[in-house]
Amino acid sequence: MAKTAVKSPPQTPPANPNPVAAPAKRRVLIVDDHPIFRNGISQLINHEADLHVCGEICSAAHALTAVDELKPDIVVLDISIQGTNGIELMKSIRALHPVLPALMVSMHEESIYAERALRAGARGYVMKAAPSEKVIEAIRRVLSGSLYLSDAIGGRLLDTFLNGRGSNVGSSPVEQLSDRELEVFRAVGEGRGTREIARSLFLSVKTVETHRAHIKDKLQLKTAPELVRAAVEWVNREANL
Repeated sequence: MAKTAVKSPPQTPPANPNPVAAPAKRRVLIVDDHPIFRNGISQLINHEADLHVCGEICSAAHALTAVDELKPDIVVLDISIQGTNGIELMKSIRALHPVLPALMVSMHEESIYAERALRAGARGYVMKAAPSEKVIEAIRRVLSGSLYLSDAIGGRLLDTFLNGRGSNVGSSPVEQLSDRELEVFRAVGEGRGTREIARSLFLSVKTVETHRAHIKDKLQLKTAPELVRAAVEWVNREANL
């Protein structure tokens, strides 16, 4: 009588003693006072396999605390935020966390603000109107240790470096203003008076008046009404870019 072959049970492959852990997602902190933008960019980032939004902050007052508590790998911030502006906040982040990379994502014209952002410590600047893939590309570029700028601004800064020319050559007179003067100029164009500007920027009225005087000199404006008119026109023009 033929013997029935006995089948051995299927062998379970041995467990990998050294499993390869999935790479950790890079943590992104968003600092922006526009809820719609914060929500949109957070969704965009969280759809990426290698990125994760670890926090959303709307004001400068909470941004530095969030950096300490959340330990992001990169900060993405706007120029316009509650309590100060992104340039001044960038300077504070840079002073306290000199190796933390940051990317400025803003609606404001890069020809005015990109170089200022880099001087303040940001590693890149991208317009909010840019395609979403450009924003993700910029984040990854900055995380890798590189700079990110549009071709136009990158070429301009390279030309400045190679030819040893000042960055204001052939540019708008507004670019001659210091970071604080530009902040005051924008506030004037938004219809804010001297005392309101002083309160919002934590400056004395006298300091704001001094900034206004310097702005008039640099822009060759003679009177306060001329300053207001020029500031309003500039703010409106930038809003329509």
